[in-house]
Amino acid sequence: MAQQTITTADYMLYPSPRNVHRVVFEFQTFVPQPYALIDLPSFDLTGRHSLFSAQRRADGKMGQLVTFELESDQQRFERLFVPD
Repeated sequence: MAQQTITTADYMLYPSPRNVHRVVFEFQTFVPQPYALIDLPSFDLTGRHSLFSAQRRADGKMGQLVTFELESDQQRFERLFVPD
């Protein structure tokens, strides 16, 4: 069965089937590369996190939204993530 789209004030989100947690957490990072491979377990994050394909509502830009339960995990991701 297909996952439902989640609509927020800023994004239209399509959950990744690999998500353990299907929650949009408070701390968010938009990655404007829709086809970048993001392997969240490889970042050794402490808290819960989730990954979505995303369309930014303000300008229609496609990408991915990574959400984090902890701000420290967001900072770690932003420091370590290097798109191909």
